[in-house]
Amino acid sequence: MSIKAVRAHLAAHGLEERIRTFEVSSATVDLAAQALGVIPARIAKTLSFLTKEGCLIIVAAGDARIDNSKFKHLFGEKAKMLPHEMVEDLTGHPVGGVCPFAVKEGVRIYLDESMKRFDIVYPAAGTPQSAVEMTCEELARASLALGWVDVCKDWQT
Repeated sequence: MSIKAVRAHLAAHGLEERIRTFEVSSATVDLAAQALGVIPARIAKTLSFLTKEGCLIIVAAGDARIDNSKFKHLFGEKAKMLPHEMVEDLTGHPVGGVCPFAVKEGVRIYLDESMKRFDIVYPAAGTPQSAVEMTCEELARASLALGWVDVCKDWQT
């Protein structure tokens, strides 16, 4: 997939004009925060996992980490990140640009509660040099997420 596919996906939700592209990398939480001029916690990082049912995406605040016991309790198996070489093939986006928009068919998407403390968050937009500004409600609608979950730890309230 590409930023073009993400732009088309977001256009269906009236959000395509919110995409920002950068001359610098936004491939990590810290780099994205620098490019946008925001605190790292506001970056909506997309974490991709390999499960028995296929690829699973959790979108979480930039300062949150997966809590393995919460993940296992909710999904019935240990959290296993996708190996880098499988990320683009299974999600449709390159490492550093994985986002919850225009993903490959069958990818399950969930949003972590850690983001709800912010009015605006910034997920990637399909490339390692892009992001999109949106509210949590817009993120939930545009990502076609299956719901909100509590599978993270170490984030500030």
